[in-house]
Amino acid sequence: MRRVLVLLVALSVLAAAGWWYATRPTPVAVVLAVAERGLVESTVANTRAGTVSACRRAKLAPRSGGQIARLNVKEGDRVRTGQILLELWNEDLSAQLRVAQDQSESARQRATEVCLTADLGEREAERSRQLREKGFISEERLDRAVAEARARRAACNAAHAEVKQASSRVSAVRAELSRTYLRAPFGGVVAEVTGEIGEFTTPSPPGIPTPPAVDLIDDSCLYVTAPIDEVDAPSIELGQRGRISIDAYPGRKYPGYVRRIAPYVLDREKQARTVDVEVEFSDPSEFKTLLVGYSADVEIVLAAREKALRLPTATVLEGNRVWLVTPGENTLAARAFEPGLSNWEFTEVRNGLSEGDRVVLSVERQGLKEGVRIVPESDTVRTK
Repeated sequence: MRRVLVLLVALSVLAAAGWWYATRPTPVAVVLAVAERGLVESTVANTRAGTVSACRRAKLAPRSGGQIARLNVKEGDRVRTGQILLELWNEDLSAQLRVAQDQSESARQRATEVCLTADLGEREAERSRQLREKGFISEERLDRAVAEARARRAACNAAHAEVKQASSRVSAVRAELSRTYLRAPFGGVVAEVTGEIGEFTTPSPPGIPTPPAVDLIDDSCLYVTAPIDEVDAPSIELGQRGRISIDAYPGRKYPGYVRRIAPYVLDREKQARTVDVEVEFSDPSEFKTLLVGYSADVEIVLAAREKALRLPTATVLEGNRVWLVTPGENTLAARAFEPGLSNWEFTEVRNGLSEGDRVVLSVERQGLKEGVRIVPESDTVRTK
């Protein structure tokens, strides 16, 4: 009987152990992160994609219409300030300029002749005055000599006025001729050329947009215009640091700073109200690989704190809580904490957690609850 009782007890224990093993909660596999110290920033970002723009861009056209006689650039060419990009047919104006220059030269020569005669007349008048003092000539002859000298001087002054008039005519024709040349107002790269030699081009009339003859971009200075939600706009200030991401170069971030904040809110149908903010690139050397028109995103740094205790923002639940792993037990406990600065990547911990605490990063997993056992799915994610 004793052996039977021992056997029954042993079978009961085994059955209870088997039942417990079969019905015990299954540990949840999770990814963990650890609270460590590092940089935490408070940032705002654009609500829709921004655009890379040039600080200077000019859609150029000649000041007067005409037939294209010379086209000195093509798309992609780099030009310097003042370089002639395009020239209209201007042989008639060139001929008028030559005539005006010849007339100006003739007027100068005539003025030289008349003024030399005036100088001679004044010397003769002075000699006549001396002769009159000695009684060798009459008063009438002296008056005639003085009057003639004054007339010759007046003719000299009139000749100089004619020289100025002729010079003004040269300037007027030269100004008219300059209207047939299209010059670069600044150095840059030619983005687009509209027209060919022999075709006619005209400036754009008011209210009637026409394609520019030359689209010139100064790519030595680039910036991104991005829409920021109206709620975030009041916290942005000129000069604040920013980071620019270009869709064409994933994984790279370009340093920049806020150069302009629009003084008005954009109210577009079916879109959130936004404020346009311009963030200029800080490093000009980056421009060699960037093109105007690229889509871009900006992240503006409002505040930053070094060596702050931080967690990945993805670990934070509603109500500023995290799933904290109980040391030595690998069970979960909901822990509230006091947050500080935060962005999409990291959140500062001011109170409630300690350095080295492990929290659940994969908060979307099913079965997470107070007291549940967990199994780390992989190595703990470090925040550094």
